[in-house]
Amino acid sequence: MQDLQLHLKVLYLGCQWKALPIDKDPAGLPEIHPAILYRIFRRWTADGCLDAILPGSVCQLHEDQLLDTSVVHRDGTTTAAKKGGDNLGFRGHKHIKGDKAVVFCDRNCNVIAPFVSAPGNRNESPLLREALPRLTQTARAIGLVGGAIVSLDGVYDCRANRKAIFNRGMTPNINPNPRGRKTPKRGRKPLFDPVIFDERFSTIERVFAWEDKFRRLLLRFERISLVHYAFKMLAYTMINLRHYCRH
Repeated sequence: MQDLQLHLKVLYLGCQWKALPIDKDPAGLPEIHPAILYRIFRRWTADGCLDAILPGSVCQLHEDQLLDTSVVHRDGTTTAAKKGGDNLGFRGHKHIKGDKAVVFCDRNCNVIAPFVSAPGNRNESPLLREALPRLTQTARAIGLVGGAIVSLDGVYDCRANRKAIFNRGMTPNINPNPRGRKTPKRGRKPLFDPVIFDERFSTIERVFAWEDKFRRLLLRFERISLVHYAFKMLAYTMINLRHYCRH
């Protein structure tokens, strides 16, 4: 438990491992060396422990009836990497080099499925089809998303994404992307409810704002992407567990 608390300090403070405030024993020596903490974190990452805590938190929220998956919101966020590393790409829209993660959340701002990561130069639209199997895997495990509405912005507006959502028993609510057309596209208009779409600013955008409170995730300094994504998984789990905090 003490090791986990120290890892959470690294996540919240964003400091280097060697600058981590560690209590000292009666002899004046640190109770644990920072290098040992880093090796413990790497072992948790390799063993898949940190990949299992987020689905575990979703199961607990489902048992306690704290989930509202009638509408599932999804969006992506990009993290700048100043020191380089693997799985990076330059995103011209934000003029940064980094990586991105796409996240699903419910109407109560709970991250309900493990996120999909990619270099910053990847288009988010194809990443939806990579992320949907993880969402349906969680749904089959605890019965989360039966007939849910998947709310997305215009970057995901394409026939392949709508078909992929329909094939999994869900309903797409995607903001139509005009793509520079001067006249509306011919044919039947796709389903779109602007009221549901407006919820994303109080759900998925709020999750990303909470993520920014973890200073370790504001900038990516880990050269190994698996370490950075393990910190993200830990942060999303802490966001889900906020319901159990005692005030």
